[in-house]
Amino acid sequence: MPRQSAAVYRRRRIVALIGLILFIAFVGVSAWLLITRPWAAATDATPVPTSTPTGKPTPNTTPTDGAESPSPGPSAEETPGVVACEAGDITVAAVTDADSYAAGVLPNLSISLTNNGATDCTIDVGSTTQVFTVSSGADVWWRSTDCQENPSSMIATLAAGATVTSKVPVVWDRTRSSVETCAQENRPRAPGGGSSYHVAVEIGGFAGATTKQILLY
Repeated sequence: MPRQSAAVYRRRRIVALIGLILFIAFVGVSAWLLITRPWAAATDATPVPTSTPTGKPTPNTTPTDGAESPSPGPSAEETPGVVACEAGDITVAAVTDADSYAAGVLPNLSISLTNNGATDCTIDVGSTTQVFTVSSGADVWWRSTDCQENPSSMIATLAAGATVTSKVPVVWDRTRSSVETCAQENRPRAPGGGSSYHVAVEIGGFAGATTKQILLY
């Protein structure tokens, strides 16, 4: 076997020495990291609690007959001392999504409620107190309470000078209603051809002073 030159031995010694230096440096750095833990400030810090102001809860009662009550403001429990609305301060009006309806189009009925008084007042705007009546002359064709299910109450505060309208309308299916025919599918249908009907409304014990006329085709 041929002998290796002195240069080869020197190179091997240099490589071994460099490797030993790197190993010692690695051990030293690892020990420093374990002792000082430079990330501790980020991971061990206790979060500072923050608070976000929250407003008063808003009533969220949806009557089961398909109509959503107007939302005048906070409930009576949230505004102690507010008195009940009086008839002289309240204006109630029927609201429809159109004045006339083509054949097959169903009228959407809503209620507008205005507090004309100088102070806030409370009123029950739940489905228990809402009544929609559709008449043709003296003939009452449909009443929303005839087949109403699970009516609910909702006492709310109506701000002075405010006007609110029910968000989700009651839909008249253009049939004659009766408490005896709620489950029937073939109830008498209201005549079209330009026939005139009048919508009357009541809410919270206050009835609208006038009716809203609609035409069915």
